[in-house]
Amino acid sequence: TRYWRDWSSDVCSSDLFLMEYSANIEKLKHSFLPESFELKDWQSLEPYFIELRDRVHENKSSLEIWLKDLSELEAFISEDACWRQVRMTCDTENKSLEESFNFFFMEIQPKIQPYADLLNKKLIHCPFTKELDQEKYFTYIRSIKKSIDLFREENIPLQAEASVLQQQYGMIAGKMTIDQDGNEYTLQQAGKFLESSDRTLRETVYRKISERRLVDKESLNELYSKLIGLRHQIAVNAGFNNYRDYKFSEMGRFDYTPQDCFDFHEAVKSEILPLVNEIYAEQKQRLNLDSMRPWDTEAEPTGTEPLRPFTDGKDLLKKTIQCFDQLNPFFGNCLRKMESLNHLDLDSRKGKAPGGYNMPLAESGAPFIFMNAASQMSDLTTMVHEGGHAIHSFLSHPLELTGFKEYPTEMAEVASMSMELFTMDHWQVFFKNENEMKRAKRHQLERVITLFPWIATIDKFQHWVYEHPTHSLEERRIKWLEILNEFSAETIDFTGLDEYRSYSWQKQLHLFEVPFYYIEYGIAQLGAIGMWMQYKENASKGLENYINALSLGGTKTLPELYSHAGIELAFDKKSISRLMRFVKKELQSL
Repeated sequence: TRYWRDWSSDVCSSDLFLMEYSANIEKLKHSFLPESFELKDWQSLEPYFIELRDRVHENKSSLEIWLKDLSELEAFISEDACWRQVRMTCDTENKSLEESFNFFFMEIQPKIQPYADLLNKKLIHCPFTKELDQEKYFTYIRSIKKSIDLFREENIPLQAEASVLQQQYGMIAGKMTIDQDGNEYTLQQAGKFLESSDRTLRETVYRKISERRLVDKESLNELYSKLIGLRHQIAVNAGFNNYRDYKFSEMGRFDYTPQDCFDFHEAVKSEILPLVNEIYAEQKQRLNLDSMRPWDTEAEPTGTEPLRPFTDGKDLLKKTIQCFDQLNPFFGNCLRKMESLNHLDLDSRKGKAPGGYNMPLAESGAPFIFMNAASQMSDLTTMVHEGGHAIHSFLSHPLELTGFKEYPTEMAEVASMSMELFTMDHWQVFFKNENEMKRAKRHQLERVITLFPWIATIDKFQHWVYEHPTHSLEERRIKWLEILNEFSAETIDFTGLDEYRSYSWQKQLHLFEVPFYYIEYGIAQLGAIGMWMQYKENASKGLENYINALSLGGTKTLPELYSHAGIELAFDKKSISRLMRFVKKELQSL
């Protein structure tokens, strides 16, 4: 996922190393479960947990066999749950798919958790566990111990309720559309009008999108309040003062603290926000505006057509494969494999949940990419981003245990965000001429910079929300607006838009569905810039480090994974300033 060089003209020994990887992975075969096993009810699944619980370990070898059987069961259950979520998000209006998802999280998952705790304790207390390769199993056993520490029987129904409740966000957001010129558009599809050179059209659509979001503001406020209450109780039950501290432990954030996050917020303000203001000041000048408004940030000057890198999802996939092929044929083959398995749903449509994701599938190996493409430049970024996640899934699939493949989310985002930058010099498959290529690269690099304040805003808001779980709706509105203004570019005029801005947090699905999963984007973006700097110095070595690090899955600590990638885990002011200077220099070269 880097960019510039033509593969065929630059083959060296390390390139040959890269070509050893194959995307022709196959679904894992069963040796513990019946090959044709289907998860229809708890009664059919429970005997396998009982067998693992009661099996006697005679030596290290029998323990390792037990671990492989447990891994097989975990992979099967994980993939079953993932497919239920994929199918539901692809069609939020299909009640049977929603019921299938709810059945798993209300009837199956709660019954699994007590057994999972018993099996975790069985492993930790087994006398032969200490004979396992301590380096190989270090992060795995550390994660197991963390799960034991967090498990509380009384949290099982609360977690089940939260799992079902948080999916309501997609149901609500998936129904949001606006009418423009007699046509109905999802909010993702309507975003293309914000790139128009017609300023009146841009403002009209911006206000329509914002007004449509306000229609459901009370429903989303109520939903979020319920989730906050549930999550806080889960944390209290587990002995934590607040859900933030509980979640840091649950997510395995062993290598940084809430204070590091606060330091990151301050670094964004001091080292990045001034650069964001410069970018928007230049945009204001390009558009020849007296006042820069929020509907102007993505616009093109009069006479310049918006970038349209593809026509539809099929075209997007074809061009992305071509782009990946030029970087490394293995990368393109990963997407081909997913296409052959129908593991992609790319186009935006009514009734589809918002957002985009790469869903790892523990048994299949080839993951599923979901997104809402609407022929915009940002969709190209999303596709190569999710493609980076997909390659991570392929590279970690050969690891021995399912638990070894559970890599830190910060490293997962390095995989995806690096791909955004690596591919840029191969974007000629998407654009007609050098001028369009330069515009696309500028758009990408500006986005790299302008995304940081939003990351800091969302993360800081979450810290406040869960530190003050009994806050009122009005307190929430006021605090959100305060934090939003703290990280907003002073070059943009938001006069008269406070009603829209007061509820703009509701467009961020992470707040509802994956709480505290957002600071990763900031940490990883810094890592990705480091990967890009490395790649520009030595493309072959950069790609080799990238693939090596992703192939390790979760078998190393986060700092160790960064080290294998040739970068450093650091997000202090000095490190951020150095990386921003590099990006600014690259921007100026365009």
